[in-house]
Order: sequence, then C-alpha cells, then structure tokens
Amino acid sequence: MAYRFDCSEAAGRRRGIERAVVSVREGNLVVFPVDSSYGLGADAFSIEAVARLRNLKGHGRHQPPPVLIGNARTLDGVATSLTQAARDLVDAFWPGPLTVLCLAQPSLRWDLGDTAGTVAVRMPLHPVALRLLADTGPMAVTGASAMGARSQPQTCGEVRDAFGDAVEVYLDAGHLTRPEVSTIVDVTGLDGAAPRLLRVGALGVDRLRAVVPELIAG
Repeated sequence: MAYRFDCSEAAGRRRGIERAVVSVREGNLVVFPVDSSYGLGADAFSIEAVARLRNLKGHGRHQPPPVLIGNARTLDGVATSLTQAARDLVDAFWPGPLTVLCLAQPSLRWDLGDTAGTVAVRMPLHPVALRLLADTGPMAVTGASAMGARSQPQTCGEVRDAFGDAVEVYLDAGHLTRPEVSTIVDVTGLDGAAPRLLRVGALGVDRLRAVVPELIAG
C-alpha cells in the first residue's frame, strides 16, 4: 500500500517525513521533491533497496544512482581525497544544483552499481528533501520518471501514476516549476587533474570558473 502526504502544510509534511524515514529504514522506496523535479530514493546502504530502485527504473549496473546528502559535512563520510577545488565548489553551491563526482570511501559497504570507485554526490536545496535526508542519512536517488519517459515529472501525481504501490511513500510538494538539471563536475582529481565539467545544468561555466578558474570544460 502506498501513502501520499501533502507537504504543503506543516502537519502533513511532518507526518510524511516521519513515515518516509521509517520506510527508508525498512528498505522501501520513497518519492520526494529534489528541487526542480521529483526523485525516487532508497537507503544508499541497503543493497536490496538500491537494486529495487534500479530495477524499477530499468537501469543496469552501469547506471549507478547519485547519492543525496542532507549536510555538506557528510561528504567526507562518503567521499575521499577531496581536493581544495572540490571543497570550494561545494562551499559555493551547496545546497543547490551541483553534483560532484568524487572518489568513494573504499570502506563503505554499499553497492550502487558499477561505479569504478566513484560516487556522484549532491546536497539538494528543497526543504522537504533536506529534512528527510537529515533523518535518513545518505540516499541513492534518481529522477522519478517512468522507464522510457523523456522528461522529469513536475507533479507527484505523475509519479504515482507511473509507479503506484511499488513506492511506499510519496511526499507531495505540489507542482515543481524549475525544470533544471544539476550541473555535474568531476572532482576526483586523478593524477592531479583539475575539476572537469561533465554536464552543464543550472550552473553555467562562468559561475563555476568564478570559484575554480582552472575548471576544464568540454
């Protein structure tokens, strides 16, 4: 059975987040707003839940989901060997539409897929997402679009129509009106390499270079 909570008012938001936290800890999937669209998420450390997430989306192991965190300090818990440039970017643009591709902490017991030792991490800006992540810890999250869909859903109703009871909790924050993807920057720093822009999104090259002039684009 799926539960939907109206997060536009305080009581519904509180009840919804409480129920979503329980669901995540039990290894179930939840849908919640991640800034410009809705995300489909699972406990990043539950191998079974992450596999269920990938299967529901039709993603293979070569498409590992990003990890969302609710506090920038958590980055050091999931990533290692962070360069000063990486920290400068995070300080400037988190919470917000910046995803950083980092070297993953090798000691973590998780299975996001075939990551080649990396993890894509973001701290979202939406208050519902931040409150949820504060209680769940890191979550593997992918766009909540149905398999084969060409656009990300802007309403919770669209997501529920697509996934139904395969998702246990839907946190409905209404219509999300900023259809922008996050910018992705590789900050692994392998062989001393400067940060490299992998995908242009809400943050453009000029804004990134204002913080890290050595950024490689293209």
